[in-house]
Amino acid sequence: MLELTVDAHRRHGPFTIAAALAHSTVPTVAAPELHDLELRAVAPDLDIPVRRTSVADQLARSERILIPGPRHTLRLANGLAEYLRPLLPIRLTVANLAQADPTDHEFLEVVRRRLSLDVIDSGDAPEPDLTPEEHDLRASDLEASGLIRPRFGELAYHRERGGDPELAAKALWDAMGRCLMAGFHHAAADLGERALALAGPDDWWRIAYGVALACSSIDREDDARKLLDEARRRGVGPKERATSAYLTAMLLVRHHNPARRDPEEAMAWINEAIIITSLLPDRRERAFHLSFDLNGAALVQVRRRRHDAARDLVEQAIDLAERDLAEGEHPIHRLVLRANRATLLAMAGEPEQALPDLDAAIAADPGYPDYYIDRGNALHQLGRHDEAVADYETAMEVGLPLPEPYYNRAEIRFARGDLQGALADLSYVLELDPEFVAAYVNRSGIWAALGEHAKAKADALRGLELEPRNAYLLAALGQAEATLGRHEAALTAFRTSLDLDPEAATTWAGRAVLAYELGDLDGAVADLTRAIQLEESPAFLFNRAVALRDLGEQESARSDLERAARLDPGDEDIRALLSAI
Repeated sequence: MLELTVDAHRRHGPFTIAAALAHSTVPTVAAPELHDLELRAVAPDLDIPVRRTSVADQLARSERILIPGPRHTLRLANGLAEYLRPLLPIRLTVANLAQADPTDHEFLEVVRRRLSLDVIDSGDAPEPDLTPEEHDLRASDLEASGLIRPRFGELAYHRERGGDPELAAKALWDAMGRCLMAGFHHAAADLGERALALAGPDDWWRIAYGVALACSSIDREDDARKLLDEARRRGVGPKERATSAYLTAMLLVRHHNPARRDPEEAMAWINEAIIITSLLPDRRERAFHLSFDLNGAALVQVRRRRHDAARDLVEQAIDLAERDLAEGEHPIHRLVLRANRATLLAMAGEPEQALPDLDAAIAADPGYPDYYIDRGNALHQLGRHDEAVADYETAMEVGLPLPEPYYNRAEIRFARGDLQGALADLSYVLELDPEFVAAYVNRSGIWAALGEHAKAKADALRGLELEPRNAYLLAALGQAEATLGRHEAALTAFRTSLDLDPEAATTWAGRAVLAYELGDLDGAVADLTRAIQLEESPAFLFNRAVALRDLGEQESARSDLERAARLDPGDEDIRALLSAI
């Protein structure tokens, strides 16, 4: 058994516990490169062979425009859990857990849930009682070591407690930037706010912008907005003011609380950004910043449900970048623009037209998983299911553990009748992310198809804990309750579901089945009639024919069966009932 004691205090940086485990285990592991992305992220000072890489890894920081999203740390934690699984049993003793960075709390939640890891909280341990001179000496030692890991926090901690505010601000800013690019947003915000307290006016904006970016990713939009408003009060330069306007618009359309999103106000802010960047005198600089803002305006227009306008804006951005940027300049920005155009084409029901842009984005950066998922979705829309599955499986291979490709593959497996394969995929989705509500919907349906109605109900209820007004989950709950003989509960669930989504044909049909079983033939016919108005399904027509037959309405029943047979000529049940009437 591996036994390890770790001081998890946030002064050591994000993922301190995971880094300690990596340092303790990598020398004994035969092929650490199988989890190179995860290990390099939490312990970049270790010499991990590179197996998976992205074009961003070879670019200067100014061209790495994609900041990892809020779920990135969960993906890292899941990948690390899978790295550790063969190394069990492990016993961890953790000091200063209450003072740990959120990444460490998230990591422990994952390994406890997925690995049943034995973790002992040993309580608080005192911080080192050093003089400012000793802190300076410790910081100098860390700088001289050349190690990257301390630059996530420990170096900044010692500089902050040393005798030189300027060096402390520089160390804090450097650590903030590293954390921001790594997706460690809580640490980036904390380090940046401490740097702002020491920074002079010349450095204020670059630090404040990083803090605002970090806060926007961790449900602290109000704090981000305060910094952007302060930037406007301070009278920052044109580029900075345009950036403030752009980020303000993004806060308004991406707010973690949907009720606080305001695409109309966002449109005003993004237009201000566009006006300013269109006046920048340098052609290449203008091309980058203006095309970036036009792309942001496209997102705002999508939120305003003006998809044609959004597509026009992305087209303008692509034309501008291709015309005025130097060859090979800003490759990530270019591929993002093409991928966004593909997304808009797919949303407009043109997946075939989206494929060339997705092909180009993947060719430009074969190590980025998201575009394989997007292309897989387009291929799925086109009925090219084998190719879609290949793209989903490539996304699984080149990136961190993501729930989306498994969820999407489950849909194809289900459609092909592979219920066990679909069930395995959805169960893995929920292992990676227990809050992935759509997976509960689909897994509940599969449990029902397999006759596991208690499990179907359990999944519906778990999903409803997360989204109490989810019409699909309520419909799944209604079906499970009906099968379990809880008719009143089933009727309540169906009624609530239809109140939320009266256009759901399958819910009307599900309630009709219950009505039929309860002897309410007229109610069954009425519900099936509504279902057929929404979706002319042979199954719905067959069920209504059965109810009509039992009501003695033979001609109407025959008419429904004839229509059902035209839609599905191979269905033996339809043919058998038709011959009997």
